[in-house]
Amino acid sequence: MDVNNVLTQLDTADEQGTEELLRRFNRENTHTFTFEQKEEALRSKLCQSVLTVLGRQVQASCQKTCLETLRILSRDKRVLSPVATKEGMLILGRLAGLQVGEEEGDNQRSFREQTQSEEEEEEEEEEVRVVVEALKCLCNVVYNSPAAQQVSVDVQLAHGLCSSLRGARTWRHEVGLFTLRLLFLLSALRSDVRGVLRREWHAVRMLTEVLEHTLDVRWVGPYEAACPDPRELPKPTEDNERAKEALKVLFNLTLSEAGGEEDDHQFRLIAGLLRHLLMLKTETEEKMEETQSHAVNLLNNLPVSCLDVLIDAPVQGGQEDYGGKNMDAVQVLIDFMEKRIDKGSNYKEGLTPVLSLLTKGSRHHREIRRYIKAQVLPPLKDVKIRPEIGTTTRNKLVRLMTHVDMGVKQMAAEFLFVLCKESVDNLLKYTGYGNAAGLLVARGLLAGGRGETQYSEDEDSDTEDINPITGHVEEPMPNPIEEMTEEQKEYEAQKLVNMFDKLSRQNVIRPMGVRPDGTLAPLEDTLRDQSEYNSGSDSD
Repeated sequence: MDVNNVLTQLDTADEQGTEELLRRFNRENTHTFTFEQKEEALRSKLCQSVLTVLGRQVQASCQKTCLETLRILSRDKRVLSPVATKEGMLILGRLAGLQVGEEEGDNQRSFREQTQSEEEEEEEEEEVRVVVEALKCLCNVVYNSPAAQQVSVDVQLAHGLCSSLRGARTWRHEVGLFTLRLLFLLSALRSDVRGVLRREWHAVRMLTEVLEHTLDVRWVGPYEAACPDPRELPKPTEDNERAKEALKVLFNLTLSEAGGEEDDHQFRLIAGLLRHLLMLKTETEEKMEETQSHAVNLLNNLPVSCLDVLIDAPVQGGQEDYGGKNMDAVQVLIDFMEKRIDKGSNYKEGLTPVLSLLTKGSRHHREIRRYIKAQVLPPLKDVKIRPEIGTTTRNKLVRLMTHVDMGVKQMAAEFLFVLCKESVDNLLKYTGYGNAAGLLVARGLLAGGRGETQYSEDEDSDTEDINPITGHVEEPMPNPIEEMTEEQKEYEAQKLVNMFDKLSRQNVIRPMGVRPDGTLAPLEDTLRDQSEYNSGSDSD
């Protein structure tokens, strides 16, 4: 539908005519995601005209149609200047039922809860659709316009959203979903808003309460939620979607840790909620994995001291082998990690967060490390196969130690290193020198030893017959020079020397050695260091 024609008719149309005209425009452009650049000025003018209609007292059905038009237009970031103003954002905020630019309570929509006639119910449904459409428009505008982001700060849009959180228990699904989504966008795009949300408006506490209500949590201990009943139906998709949006906002707000007992209590409460969330079943495997991914991201933001909440579940009991700790949530994380490995793609975003979480938990909580090691690095049995060959979790992780992505490679190596209590000898048994070389070089541990973290002296000692270079027990190889004459041996040795000399002079290879501190250096430097060290020892 020609935009110029729409503008011409809007100038003279009454409310009913405006609604019908825009409804036709919406039908023809609902699935249009690109617009011609030559019509940019006309579409911007149409945004202004629609806002003018919304600023008047019109019926809810007309408001909804106008907002649908604005939502379609707001996909184009080039035409948002009329909306990205104080007046435009206030109009949208009020239609969304948010307290913006006014004293609290002045513009809050209230949906009737008493017994209603069929006509009143229809009116209320229309009002709800207006709120949802206004929230959708705000999401588009805030996402696409930096100017609108600044205006949102000026009119305290985030404060209005926080006020809306107080009524989360009575939310209609889409109202709650897009309220949380808009809060996520603001907290993601404006770091200053994150600080204000956290310090002044206590958004972390309110979002925790939203999550608690959405998941229908029943507490049986200070930070222990009752385990879901396996006989219960999976969590409804709508509840799951709102929970994911709340997790995303909490992730933004916990990017920088604060201190104090109140924060510690709040973080531990969140950890308890996330443990409960990890144990929940959803309607599809894909949805469950997506929710678990958001839970993992948020757990990574929490102080590592709070991770003990994942295994402290005294009411539901634990395993004697691990100090009475409950390892159900840790097992879910291990299963999640393996699913992400098996996907074979997007390791950086999909796999490294859970590897990071399991590494931190293993480094700082002995029971978590012992349990994960038993699952991932069980005692070696078939040691005749190279560690990177096979389908076990260990095989998969060892293969990742030579992945092309440096971040993935380092994270996988660090995880296995921590499971081995940062012992080079133990790591080499499970992975082989070739796979572990990158980590050892980066940490200056080529000469062996341990990392700086202190670990308990407990389990660890598998077979001593493993070749540390390849990571498996090799069959004895026949000696190729056994049947050679002395002249043949001398000839082959000289041939080898000549080859190395040629490659060295052509700078194809450069002989390297290992310094006393375990780092690599040119051979001449290491020989000089060793000579100086020996001469110093002799003088002593």
